[in-house]
Amino acid sequence: MFTASISNTTYIDSSTSSGYISLGKQILHILNEHFSYDQTLVILCIGTDRATGDCLGPLVGEQLKSRLHFSKDHLSCIVFGNLETPVHAVNLEETIEHIYKNFDNPYIIAIDASLGTTSHIGYATVSPNAILPGKGVQKKLPAIGDLSITGIVNLSGFAGSALLQSTRLFTVMQLSKMISNGICYALRNYTAEAYAKTSYLDSPL
Repeated sequence: MFTASISNTTYIDSSTSSGYISLGKQILHILNEHFSYDQTLVILCIGTDRATGDCLGPLVGEQLKSRLHFSKDHLSCIVFGNLETPVHAVNLEETIEHIYKNFDNPYIIAIDASLGTTSHIGYATVSPNAILPGKGVQKKLPAIGDLSITGIVNLSGFAGSALLQSTRLFTVMQLSKMISNGICYALRNYTAEAYAKTSYLDSPL
């Protein structure tokens, strides 16, 4: 979990029915700009299922693993982090090392919960930059991600225990659904031709 900043970051409201399309188009734009087919696409979902305020990543990973497994009409990818095997502060560095050791030239989409202003709670952010997991709760973890997606689940400045007790599960679930839908949208539409013609598939997987 980290504190979201505004520079070079797009904010998308998870309470809107078309939010996942806006998110998917932004992801697709960044992929078309920076990702190439000779890279391995890795989706790294960070967080723990032991705390409501930090379970966004595992929820997104769980949804992606289930949905991408049953649908082959998308850009192939590898997902790390779900409810059964979460990627969190204890094993994050080990997981990053595993990714770079086992996959040639990986392009990593990093997903994590974040903290922000009151008006941005319930928003997802997308950025073509790495994130610093744990920054919002004063944990020192390595920066990771060629593209980062976060969900703002609570107000920055809360103490750790207060944060965990005051984060609404509804907010986290709403964000996880939009983020997983947005990623599926982007993976289904990833081709230079589809992006140039804006001929998008608007339904989630």
